[in-house]
Amino acid sequence: QVQLVESGGGLVQAGGSLRLSCVASGSILRIDAVRWFRQAPGKQRDLVAFINSGGATNYAEFVKGRFTIYRDNNANAVYLQMNSLTPEDTAVYYCNADILSSGLRAYWGQGTQVTVSS
Repeated sequence: QVQLVESGGGLVQAGGSLRLSCVASGSILRIDAVRWFRQAPGKQRDLVAFINSGGATNYAEFVKGRFTIYRDNNANAVYLQMNSLTPEDTAVYYCNADILSSGLRAYWGQGTQVTVSS
């Protein structure tokens, strides 16, 4: 009964920006840590950014200084602001969240495609 839906992906030129959204819905009591992952074709899924319930954040080295993760607890939403995009950022981006509903477990969204052209 809990769903995570990502949005905001698309096609952008190198140097451009996108903001991804991850919105949780359903019978939610609490959202703890939330993570953004990405997976390029033929590659493993990599952790991009993390935010805990208190707002503390952590980033993969390859996005530090370019990406910002933040959350709006009132909206059950987490965002990933991506600036200075490069073709190497092209991937499907996934949201992953620890959500307390009937129990505490991790949920995944369906992913949103980000394509950066050179």
